[in-house]
Amino acid sequence: MKKDKLDVLVAENRAALGHLAAGMAANKIKELLPVKPELNIIFAAAPSQNEFLAALVADESIEWRRINAFHMDEYLGLSEGAPQLFSSFLKESIFDKVPFKSVNCINGSSADALDECERYAALLKTNPADIVCMGIGENTHIAFNDPHVANFKDSQLVKIVELDTACRRQQVNDGCFATLADVPQYALTLTVPALIAAPYIFCMVPGKNKARAIAHTLSTPVTELYPSTILRQHPNAVLFTDADSFSLMD
Repeated sequence: MKKDKLDVLVAENRAALGHLAAGMAANKIKELLPVKPELNIIFAAAPSQNEFLAALVADESIEWRRINAFHMDEYLGLSEGAPQLFSSFLKESIFDKVPFKSVNCINGSSADALDECERYAALLKTNPADIVCMGIGENTHIAFNDPHVANFKDSQLVKIVELDTACRRQQVNDGCFATLADVPQYALTLTVPALIAAPYIFCMVPGKNKARAIAHTLSTPVTELYPSTILRQHPNAVLFTDADSFSLMD
């Protein structure tokens, strides 16, 4: 289906979603590389991305050495190398599995978070994203832009945010932390404009826990109360769902 400008695909299950999304993302990479010396791709870190990342890594025809990898958000306050860090997730899932030209991570352990925001924002300005591979949170956040901090006209590219309870609870639901008290309260995130600026967006959202988020994304007005609704205004965004995450739609 199509909702406003957003293309929406429904796969049978998570595995099928992952293969479908990886195939379309790989085709876009191969389409762009002949006309650009290198590409910049931003990746999300979450269990919802597992099948997609596994299928993408398995594509041996992608010229990874011409691709710069970035990640889109990170917790503040965890020790360097902690397994819960999104950078740790991505290193295990893709960053250490293929020979990227460069891998660029947000340092959530930086002594000065504001300086880290400025450093990473400068990196993004120098290397504008060509493709964003992302998900949608249970509260419809994109990256760590929860409803109370999402700003569709944000002047910043990277900022410090306080995570809302629904977002932190999702991290427990995903099995990333044992209890809510273990989940950090603050994070660094790419802002909504930083994500939407990419010419191409692939958004993978499987699972029953995301059904309400998909319903809001596709059925409510475009508003910061439901940050993922902004995807409906992007000219080249594809939303990949499965039977479970699409189950609340008619």
